[in-house]
Amino acid sequence: MRRVANRPSSIADIAERARSGSQSFDAAVREFLDTWQSLAAQQRLKALAAMPDPVGTVHDAYLAALAEHLALSSNLTAPSWTEEPDRFLTEPFFAGGLESLKAILLVESPLAFRRRLIFISADGLSRPVRTPSNTGLPATPGS
Repeated sequence: MRRVANRPSSIADIAERARSGSQSFDAAVREFLDTWQSLAAQQRLKALAAMPDPVGTVHDAYLAALAEHLALSSNLTAPSWTEEPDRFLTEPFFAGGLESLKAILLVESPLAFRRRLIFISADGLSRPVRTPSNTGLPATPGS
């Protein structure tokens, strides 16, 4: 897999990178979540708006869940494509694949994921918050 220069700027970008093989699905999601932190409301709407091309059943449902979850947590309306029938699983998917984690994942998974029978940990979507104090950048320009 070759190194990708820029972070994904939309949900559709995640799918494109995974489909093309330029980046793993998981890495593209993590990098998009990093990008998401710095987006203004209008940019966030744009980042969620375009329906991603199909990647695979679980990934398609995951992207819809991610878009819905991010929209709701930002007081935005989730895009209509997230309600398409092919964006929902018919069999449950548990992240990690360990039987011993299922009970925890059932409880911790965010609603948008549970609705689609995707069960992830509470910290599955967490990313370090980027601030001047933890990036090595000055707090104010020119400092």
